[in-house]
Amino acid sequence: MTYLPNADAERAEMLKALELDSTEGLFKHLPAALRLDRIELPEPLSEVELVQYFRELGRLNTRIAPSHSFLGAGASRRFSPAIVNQVISRPDFYTTYTPYQAEASQGTLQATYEFQTMITLLTGLDVANASLYDGATALAEATAMAVAHTSR
Repeated sequence: MTYLPNADAERAEMLKALELDSTEGLFKHLPAALRLDRIELPEPLSEVELVQYFRELGRLNTRIAPSHSFLGAGASRRFSPAIVNQVISRPDFYTTYTPYQAEASQGTLQATYEFQTMITLLTGLDVANASLYDGATALAEATAMAVAHTSR
């Protein structure tokens, strides 16, 4: 998630809308016994220093040999190409809903069209349908079709 700090003018506008003089007013309803007077924090670090700190901390971990996996159910270490995160972060792949602007939904529609085309080529069928919203909807549709076909 992108961090977008508020400018002083924006903070002042928000406090004015809340009819408060300061951010302390946000906490005035909390009993004094529950408030912290001071938090003991170390000196701040730059991003580079923070990354280095966590790398050093990570080196203290005990590593398990790649051949030992306790995840079960067939889960084990696998190599994921760097492109995978880029592809799955595209809305075309993680949501079935198309944006309201037609030009913004062309990628999703193109992917659906190409999927249907590939399915017809692979199966030799005249048509293929990819109109279901998600896995749960697809499962419900498949179940309904199976019940209709088998009468059970």
